[in-house]
Amino acid sequence: MNHTIGINKKTTLWLTLVLFTIVLFTIAGCSAVHTAVKKRNLDVQTQMSETVFLDPVPAEKRTVFIQLRNTSDKQELDIEASLTAAIRAKGYAILTDPEQAHYWIQANILKVGKSDLREARSILSQGYGGAVAGAVVGSQVGGGSGAVAGGIFGSLGGVVADALVDDVLFLMITDLQISEKANSNVVVTEANTAKLKQGTSGYKTVSSTEQTDRKKYQTRVVSTANKANLKFIEAQPKLIIGLSNSLSGLL
Repeated sequence: MNHTIGINKKTTLWLTLVLFTIVLFTIAGCSAVHTAVKKRNLDVQTQMSETVFLDPVPAEKRTVFIQLRNTSDKQELDIEASLTAAIRAKGYAILTDPEQAHYWIQANILKVGKSDLREARSILSQGYGGAVAGAVVGSQVGGGSGAVAGGIFGSLGGVVADALVDDVLFLMITDLQISEKANSNVVVTEANTAKLKQGTSGYKTVSSTEQTDRKKYQTRVVSTANKANLKFIEAQPKLIIGLSNSLSGLL
């Protein structure tokens, strides 16, 4: 009699575990379907950390010198052609001599890679020159053998769902300096201070001051591309267009 009761308890336990596993896989599958539907279209956004206002100029002064750098690992990203076309479309001429140009656009693509919206917002809020290293935040919920079992099967369900649908966000960070030539009766003084590290605990301070004929402004542009199972080759042209429109939009 007791032997029969023991078998029934084991059978009930296994049935409960199987049912629990099925529910977890169903939830994971529903989550994957939800992500696939919600993120089926490519969403590209470009934001600037601070607004820069340039003084209006007559037609003869609508000249621009462009200096672009890319220190990210995505060297195939080339925005020069797109940016040049966008600037010319606004009625500006592109000059190769910086001394003759009224405006300078100097930009550096710092980082391009997979990320999340939390990191994108953080980097945007830091503005020009802010740190670009992201952090991974994890959490642990529950305890005991029941929680461990649930975590194992829940993770397995999550792995299966992730294998089907991956919510991918690509992040591109660009620091921008834009300069405009000051009027002849304006004196612009530029002060620079640099701290050079000396070993692990010391540093050397180097300062310089000079007069220049240009007013300079700095800001940061953060671009994101988000879609289910997104590949960078699909995101790349949209990111380039978004950045080009953002930079040319300052003129």
